[in-house]
Amino acid sequence: MPRVNPIDGDYFRDERKDGDFKVIGKTVQRSDALGHVTGRTEFFEDRTFPDLAHIKIHRSAHHHARIDAVDTSEAERVPGVLRVITHRDVPSNWYVVLRLIGIEPNDEPVLAEDRVLYKGEPVVAVVADSEAAAIEGAARVRVSYTELPAVLDVEEALAEGAPIIKQAGTNYFVYEGHHARRLRFGDVEQGFAQADHIFDWRYSSAPIEHAPTETTGCIVVPQSSGRLLIHSNTQAAFFTLDNTALILDRPFSDLQVKGGTVGGGFGGKVDVMVEPLACIAAALTNRPVKFVYSRAEEMQVSSPRAAERIYIKDGVMNDGRIVARKVMLYVDAGAYSRHSPYGTTKACAHLPGPYTIPNVYADCHCVYTNRTPSSAMRGFGVTIADFALESQMDRIARALGLDPLQFRLRNAYRDGDLKAHRKVAEGTALIEVIQRAAALVGHDLPEEYRALSSTTPRGEAA
Repeated sequence: MPRVNPIDGDYFRDERKDGDFKVIGKTVQRSDALGHVTGRTEFFEDRTFPDLAHIKIHRSAHHHARIDAVDTSEAERVPGVLRVITHRDVPSNWYVVLRLIGIEPNDEPVLAEDRVLYKGEPVVAVVADSEAAAIEGAARVRVSYTELPAVLDVEEALAEGAPIIKQAGTNYFVYEGHHARRLRFGDVEQGFAQADHIFDWRYSSAPIEHAPTETTGCIVVPQSSGRLLIHSNTQAAFFTLDNTALILDRPFSDLQVKGGTVGGGFGGKVDVMVEPLACIAAALTNRPVKFVYSRAEEMQVSSPRAAERIYIKDGVMNDGRIVARKVMLYVDAGAYSRHSPYGTTKACAHLPGPYTIPNVYADCHCVYTNRTPSSAMRGFGVTIADFALESQMDRIARALGLDPLQFRLRNAYRDGDLKAHRKVAEGTALIEVIQRAAALVGHDLPEEYRALSSTTPRGEAA
C-alpha cells in the first residue's frame, strides 16, 4: 500500500515490490531537523538534577612512566570534594571495549594502576559538589613517576630492541599467533617477476580528532530500585551498557542507558570512556553525577582516527594490467586496543581495493605506541587505505601515460571475481560508476571501455 510522506504529502511505494521510486532523487527533510534548528532537541546536558555532583580527572603528565606513589590527601581537603576514586575502587578495572565480540585480552585500565602508557591517561577521579571544586581537587592530586622510554612511531615500535610497552609482551596485536593480519593470494613474487614495471611508494596519515560540537559525557542518576540510569551521548548504547556492567561487576539489568541525541560523533563516541566512572561515583555518593570532557580533554584524550603508514608495491604490465600487489600496513593503535584490532582486520579485508589482481600479499599490523589510543572514525580501516590505493592508481597511470579512468576500468573487479580474501564479488557496479562519472564530467572513453559491464564475466565480450 502507498504511504504518505509526512514532509510534503507525496506518496512513495516499497521499491522492492514495484520499482516505483518516489523518494530517491528528491529532497527529504531529516526527521530531527526541526528540533535541531528550533533548539528543542534535548541533549544529555539539558537534564538537571538536584544535588548534581561532578567528576574531573587527574591525568598522566608523561607518555610512558611507572607510578611510584599517589597522594590524594590535598585533593580530599578541597572544600566540596566528596570522594576521590582510584583503581582500587573499580571492581573490574581492566577491559577492552571489543570483548563483546571476542577480542582479547583486556588491555586497558579504567584508572591507571602501576604505570601510564600515554600522556593524559586517567589516574585518579575526583568527585565534588561543583565543577570548580572537582577541577581544583584533580589539580591537587600528587603522583610520583619514574619516566620510561616512550615509543611514538609504529615501525620503531616493531624494531628489534624497542621497549615493550604492553603487558602481553608484544607491541602488536596478535592475530591467530601472527604478528599481523595476513593476506595471501596467488604468488606475489612470481607476479613481480613477470611484470614489465614495478612501482613502490609509501603513504601516511596523522591522527585525526573528530572534534564533535558536543564533547563526550554522561549523567548517571541512582534510582530508588538500586539501578543506575545513565543519560549518555554514546553512539553505542549497548556497548556502553554491557561494558559498563562488566567493569562494575554488576548484572546488565542493573543499568539503564538513555541515549538518543549525539551532538556529533563520527565514530568517536563508541568507546566506553565516561560512563563507568560516573556510575561508580553515583553509587559511592548516592547522588546524580556528571562526567563530561572539557574541550581540551576532547582534543587530547578522546580517541582519534588512527595514524597509518602504508607501503604499496605493484607489478604492472605494459597494457596496464596489475599482476601483483604487496601491501605493508601499520595502524597506530596508540596505547590500547579499543577498536583498532577490528579496524586493522577491516583494512586487510578491503585489500587490494576494488580491483581484481591475481597475486596479492599483505601484512596489516595493529601496533601499540605511547600515543593516545585510537578508535573508530567514519569507515575506519578502509578510509586511509582507499586514499593510499587510489593515490597509487593515479601515480601509476601518470608514470605509464595511461588515462586514469581507463586504467581503473581495466583492473576493476566484476561480479563473480574471487577477491583476495577469497570471497566472491557480487553487486560490484564499479565499472558502471566510472562510466557514469566520466559521462557527467565529459571525460570521453573509447567504445571498448564504454561497452564494459560489471555483470559480464571476465574474458567474455561485453
